[in-house]
Amino acid sequence: MWRMSRLCSPNRPCTLLLVAFLQLAFVLFLYRRSQAGSFTIALYEEDRVGDWDYSKTHDVYTNLSLITPSPDRQTLSDCPDESPLLVGPLTISFQKIPVMSKIARKNPYVQAGGRYTPPHCKAQYKTAILVPHRNREPHLRHLLYYLHPFLQRQQLQYAIYVIHQTGNRTFNRAKLLNVGVREALKDEDWDCLFLHDVDLIPENDHNLYICNEKYPKHVSSAMNKFLYRLPYKTYFGGVSALTPDQYLRINGFPNTYWGWGGEDDDISARIYLAGMKIIRTPLSLGHYKMISHNMDVGNEKNEKRFDMVVKVSRSWRSDGMNSIDYNLLYKEEFPLYTNVTVDFGNSPNIQAKVN
Repeated sequence: MWRMSRLCSPNRPCTLLLVAFLQLAFVLFLYRRSQAGSFTIALYEEDRVGDWDYSKTHDVYTNLSLITPSPDRQTLSDCPDESPLLVGPLTISFQKIPVMSKIARKNPYVQAGGRYTPPHCKAQYKTAILVPHRNREPHLRHLLYYLHPFLQRQQLQYAIYVIHQTGNRTFNRAKLLNVGVREALKDEDWDCLFLHDVDLIPENDHNLYICNEKYPKHVSSAMNKFLYRLPYKTYFGGVSALTPDQYLRINGFPNTYWGWGGEDDDISARIYLAGMKIIRTPLSLGHYKMISHNMDVGNEKNEKRFDMVVKVSRSWRSDGMNSIDYNLLYKEEFPLYTNVTVDFGNSPNIQAKVN
């Protein structure tokens, strides 16, 4: 009793003990849900090939020269169910930062706003790529260099949106994605919304950028950062894909996670609370390389994230797409992407108070 009073006196509140307790409570919450059958642990899409050799890779621009415009757009046939342009594992290198003008020259059929429609067949699927961004210009160039040819070989109709948070206030990744969804759906009736971190590059073009019609899909299931394994069973970070209907069923992403961490676990919980499950790209296909970087200024760890996540069952219906507010400063069509710049005003203090 004396030792506890020394740890938890009026002059020394139990802040660290409280944080540890909240972390433990959240782990127990997830465990009990998984034991009750609410969480399906191993739900993966099928990999028809399965045995990929990632030591043998191809240039990301392989086969793009085979794309030739049809002289008559009115008589185009549907693109085949499986694109003949796919090559499998890709050569990824971050040694040299590509120049925007060079990327544009290498992708001549990409239109203003980063929009692409196959010029030789009628796309069967329309996907919007949404990238939250601030002060990551080199990463963005790498992503555009690799993602444009990757998507063209899949014969998709697509557009890339980069949602930029202006100013030096605390970063809010999840709120930026809500903005991206709202602005993208103003432009097109998209079949699929891909929520894509700027520092992750896909390594296999058989990892199709289309949604699962039944469940929200976690796509970056095997990142090199985690030795190509899933870091934990309810992980939903990096790259994910939802249909617009699925996104609205979970009320979008939370708007209240300022700084790094917590929003992925909140989103994962929302999916199950909305009566759905998570499906994943198989580990053999979901390979991603992360561009190494230090923690960004203005994106420090959110010390309140554990306390927020354990309250998601009470907050998810009121914190999301139905409560988002933002000041849209610019929506511009650049050659390789649509730039959406927003201002969120003053951000709250993300650090827990310690007396």
